[in-house]
Amino acid sequence: MRLRPVALAVVPFVLLAATACSPKEDKAAEPSTCAVDKLPLKTAGQLTIGTDSPAYDPYFSDDDPTNGKGYESAVAYAVAKQLGFKNSEVKWVKVPFNNSYAPGPKKFDFDINQISYSADRAKTVNFSDGYYFASQALLVLNKNKPAVASIADLKDLKLGAQTGTTSLTVIRDEIKPTHDPVVYTTTNVAKRALLNGQVDGIVADLPTALYISAVEIPHSSIVGQFPSTTGTPEHFGLVSEKGSGLTGCLNKAIAALKKDGTLAALEKQWLSDTLSIPVLK
Repeated sequence: MRLRPVALAVVPFVLLAATACSPKEDKAAEPSTCAVDKLPLKTAGQLTIGTDSPAYDPYFSDDDPTNGKGYESAVAYAVAKQLGFKNSEVKWVKVPFNNSYAPGPKKFDFDINQISYSADRAKTVNFSDGYYFASQALLVLNKNKPAVASIADLKDLKLGAQTGTTSLTVIRDEIKPTHDPVVYTTTNVAKRALLNGQVDGIVADLPTALYISAVEIPHSSIVGQFPSTTGTPEHFGLVSEKGSGLTGCLNKAIAALKKDGTLAALEKQWLSDTLSIPVLK
């Protein structure tokens, strides 16, 4: 049974300037028109949006992307409205996370699923400008909570994360524990492993970790979050087929939602910004 979202908290480190965007090499050419009848769509008159299943809180609610609840569901419908689509003209399709940025043709116009921009991923798909800026966080059970002052204090922990995610990259490239990370097919499997004592902690993006701790595993805690080490803040983008002419129009839609305050309002509604989580270095 899925639990309903609660007000979550994201440290100000996460909420960065709305003017930030994807690196220059990922910028799409400015479209001459973004009229619905001119958009390069999979199905004329229909906006096809992909995401994974299960679709997790707080980004989606009740595992149902179509209800407009949860941050990413709400963002998707806001983008659709900017592009000129009614809610009834939006169709959702199931796309496993790793398939969203894999090479080759896509069955969606864009995918929204906490997909962090990376230069490697951008070789095979188009990324829009960022609609959310995030950090990764380490979640542990309270009974096993370690004394942690820095990343070095995590070296001896056995850690896990979902396959193909930035969370797994953080374990391998930033924490660099002495134990090989345990890789799970989904975050749900990783949560069960944590509860069963198979790992000392799991890494997930901060909003997801906050939701897990507040609602799903209340006897757990977030040890800390990890800053970006690349100089470019980690951000989620809308993913489209490589070379898609839709990306420029998606960028226009995101820019409009930033300018009119919609994205900020949706972050406040679904994610919040009041709790401070220590940054580990």
